[in-house]
Amino acid sequence: MEDMYRGATKKLSLSKNVICSKCKGQGSKSGNTGRCAGCQGSGMKVTIRQIGPGMVQQMQSVCPECRGSGQMISDKDKCQQCRGNKVIQEKKILEVNVEKGMTHGQKITFQGEADESPDSLPGDVILILQQKEHPIFKRKGNDLFIEKEISLTDALCGYSFAVEQLDGRQLLVTSNDGEVVSPGQFKAVFDEGMPDWHRSYEKGKLFIHFTVKFPGAGDVADEDVKVLEKVLGERTKVSVDMDLCEECTAQNVDMAQESKRQQQREQEADDDDEDGGGGGPQRAQCAQQ
Repeated sequence: MEDMYRGATKKLSLSKNVICSKCKGQGSKSGNTGRCAGCQGSGMKVTIRQIGPGMVQQMQSVCPECRGSGQMISDKDKCQQCRGNKVIQEKKILEVNVEKGMTHGQKITFQGEADESPDSLPGDVILILQQKEHPIFKRKGNDLFIEKEISLTDALCGYSFAVEQLDGRQLLVTSNDGEVVSPGQFKAVFDEGMPDWHRSYEKGKLFIHFTVKFPGAGDVADEDVKVLEKVLGERTKVSVDMDLCEECTAQNVDMAQESKRQQQREQEADDDDEDGGGGGPQRAQCAQQ
């Protein structure tokens, strides 16, 4: 993602066939070739076999002797560099320019850089960019997303934290005076997303998804409660008739375990229904008149 943010140049080593420079793609020293005896110059061999009474099968395949060229070169006349193959393997280094704002799956084409052949034009080499997952940033189009956990104090009194951008810059993100952050709230820093590929001077947004870390059990002392009530307001008080009211305390639960227990109870109920509801087999009775 860093390469797609600031642009980069990568080198790719490519091994490909190129026309032999010594024989100029003819495969022979003299430039003379003879017709292949195996396929009679057609480059294809036809094989016929009988598969049943009065039934034959005809198969066509590339001639293995001339490899489909229809021509044969004597061993004495073969080019010493390509050994009559007309092409040789050559390594080439391609410079891949990854431009700012390029995306996952985008193609970069090098025209005419595929294998060469004396009888056809070379094709293209096409590279497909693959964007690796980043440990901090998530990308959606030209926008970037990060997760940020802050304390309850920062959520109520103001936050300030640093983010290292993909090009190495340090961004100091701060809140406005008196601003309160709610759990799950999103905020955005403009012009700090990914560059636009067509207009690299334009950038998307950097979205920050806040989670608020609340104090744990026992972290708030009695004297702290009084201070909090003074600042935030007193706790809600309920007036009930204690003679008609039963006091209870809510406990912590693991909802994943509760879901498993519920599924188990539903499965047991379904099994009981299939067995006849647990009441034993019911017998139909007929009345005779």
